[in-house]
Amino acid sequence: MEDRLYYRELECYERAGETLLRAIGKNDYYDLSLLGTETMKEEFRRYIRYRGTQVSLNTIQHEKSCFRQFCQALQARRSLPESLLDWEEERWIQLLKAWMMQNGIPLTREKKNLYEKINVVEARLPCYIRRIYRFLKPEDKRPEREKDIWKLEKLDIQIEENPIYKTETLNFTGILQEKIREEVKLAIYQHLKYEKLGTVKRELTSLRQFSRYLKEKQIGIKSCAEINRPVLEEYLIHKATDGSSGRGNSDDILKLRSVLETVGKLCGYPQLEKLFLNTDIPPELEPEFRAYSDSELKRLNAHITKLDEQITRCMVIHQMLGTRISDTLTLQRDCLFQLNGVDMIRIRQVKTKTFEKPVSAELAALIRKAIKYTEEQYGETVYIFVDERDTRRPLQYSTIKHKVLGLIQKEDLRDDEGKHFRFGTHMFRRSYGVKLTELHLDDWTIAKLLGHKGVNAVMHYRKMSNQILADETRRAREAQTRLLLANLEGWGEDYEQIR
Repeated sequence: MEDRLYYRELECYERAGETLLRAIGKNDYYDLSLLGTETMKEEFRRYIRYRGTQVSLNTIQHEKSCFRQFCQALQARRSLPESLLDWEEERWIQLLKAWMMQNGIPLTREKKNLYEKINVVEARLPCYIRRIYRFLKPEDKRPEREKDIWKLEKLDIQIEENPIYKTETLNFTGILQEKIREEVKLAIYQHLKYEKLGTVKRELTSLRQFSRYLKEKQIGIKSCAEINRPVLEEYLIHKATDGSSGRGNSDDILKLRSVLETVGKLCGYPQLEKLFLNTDIPPELEPEFRAYSDSELKRLNAHITKLDEQITRCMVIHQMLGTRISDTLTLQRDCLFQLNGVDMIRIRQVKTKTFEKPVSAELAALIRKAIKYTEEQYGETVYIFVDERDTRRPLQYSTIKHKVLGLIQKEDLRDDEGKHFRFGTHMFRRSYGVKLTELHLDDWTIAKLLGHKGVNAVMHYRKMSNQILADETRRAREAQTRLLLANLEGWGEDYEQIR
């Protein structure tokens, strides 16, 4: 078999642009002969062809440097196995890290996220080999609930998830104590039956944090049955002093309690059901209520038009509707209708209930344009804004977040305080709510337009800026004065005496 795997054999080759192809030139193949054994050649051939269905040709080209480094590490060894699977994953990683250190290659790298925060992560070469190893590893035939990584589609229960966040797996490997991991699986499976997937994911995060704490502090607890009040109190002190936010700590402790209490019920550990006191939950910090100013909205919207036309429509519609981002992204193609000649929209809220409200003719026209675009591009779909890779799903939150934050960094867009804008999709909703209060609408009308069940949340939108409040108060005083003077006009001399 040919030892060269040419890019033209990959699915992503057809989507590559001419500029990239010219830059690659004659270096358009992987030289599999560098691998040494026929088995490894076939394994890498399979992986690269699969990878070509998942990523762009540009990524394939960048990953070639990792491939070459791996081959160099192999050539530095006298004896090697025939197959990648003949060794455990961690043995390969140890081999690579030793070779990297000998050749002065850093074991970690800095990675900047979309918020410009720098994190230290594992170097690309070990990550590359981990991906290949896990791709080649035979499928685990055990029942899904016995595995350490659950594929949600293979569980025999209906899972309630937010469609704008695509979650395919739940990973329990971060729970380092084997017995605790198995006990937690029982609880998480029960919670998936009646809790939303986002809540369950946060519960798993809280258990991973607790597990790491037990490991780092060398606390020899192997089962939830061994968790007692002194251990919990030490952990609560650790959480209170590790520098994280009070709001996050509160949620972490609540989720930890929820899982441990369920473990107690299912496994017969009654002490877990009485382990926590109400005073263990840290008070939540009241978040600052903030909305975009008019000048901030103008700066953002002046650049949002530079995004893809459908993404731009999505962001403009999101602002004009005042919905949550999940409700905007899950708008369905049948959402518009007319009632007594008025354009109306039906919004199926992900978090609460469906509601209807009137919209302007301009907004209705923009939504119809978005619907037409989707029909022309993707045919019959449920949602107006769809995921290009799977048009059965709505446009994913991560997709729109990456595009907007990328625009903010590229254009150096800053708020009134001189800081880079964040991805404040809910800030648009707050700005919408504040504008409604400035129109002097009553609380019930504002709640209906925002899709709230009641009027309790409206008070947050009435927290207007001091300047607006001063202007409103001044106008109210002036109106009151004019009214009083009009009533006093007929008093004549009597009024002059008290004046």
